[in-house]
Amino acid sequence: MEREWIPRGIDATKAHPARRYNYWLDGKDNFAVDRASAEMVASSFPTIRLAALENRRFLQRAVTYMVAEAGIRQFLDIGTGLPSAGNVHEIAQAIAPQSRVVYVDNDPIVLVHARALLTSVPEGATAYLEADLREPEKILAHPDLARTLDMSKPVALMLVATMHFITDDHDPYGLFECLRQALPSGSYIVMSHATGDYLTPEELAESAEANERSGVPFRLRSTAEFARFFSGLELLPPGISSVVEWRPSTPPEDRPAIEDVSMLCVVARVP
Repeated sequence: MEREWIPRGIDATKAHPARRYNYWLDGKDNFAVDRASAEMVASSFPTIRLAALENRRFLQRAVTYMVAEAGIRQFLDIGTGLPSAGNVHEIAQAIAPQSRVVYVDNDPIVLVHARALLTSVPEGATAYLEADLREPEKILAHPDLARTLDMSKPVALMLVATMHFITDDHDPYGLFECLRQALPSGSYIVMSHATGDYLTPEELAESAEANERSGVPFRLRSTAEFARFFSGLELLPPGISSVVEWRPSTPPEDRPAIEDVSMLCVVARVP
């Protein structure tokens, strides 16, 4: 029975974004409530699995750029999700073994897997914090963060498919600014965010209803709303774009339509 393999402290009656994302990526670390929530979202956004895959590919390309071209050796990945192929430390340390990564998520089941699977090569380091993006001060003050990263040197802050779970009542721009202020000059911010730009008003209403019924608070944002996060930052080319179009590794004819993915992204430098 499913209850037999639920770790202590896990509420398997409430859907969680990390486990739902795991389901969309064909993972096995999810519960019936997560699958039901995922299918609820898919009822109004049938290409959600494609969006999850393309978002993951964007993360991998962005990390590769950070290490190979920007020279970044430190990463703070908030909203890590369940480990799967091509995690941040695996990509970074394959290029620069001394890379150091702190993973942050608020689901205890992610902690169980992360401690077992997110292991560093000897030259680098990884750490996992069980913490919530809605309390950025606690993340920044965590002793394991200080032990792993030197916040006086450039860091890549990863907020990949995370901020759209921060609804307006939790002050998303204020939370983002708190994290940004902790980054020294030369740091980078990698962010992707679901958008409703390609939906009709009727589809937006249907999506909002499905999200509400899914049990996971969610906020689609327009390009203009997304752009508000990056005031005062230097946007790397191509600027704000679809995850499909950020430094793609496949020819145009092999890429999915940006409307089917509906995910904005940006890589920005802290001046």
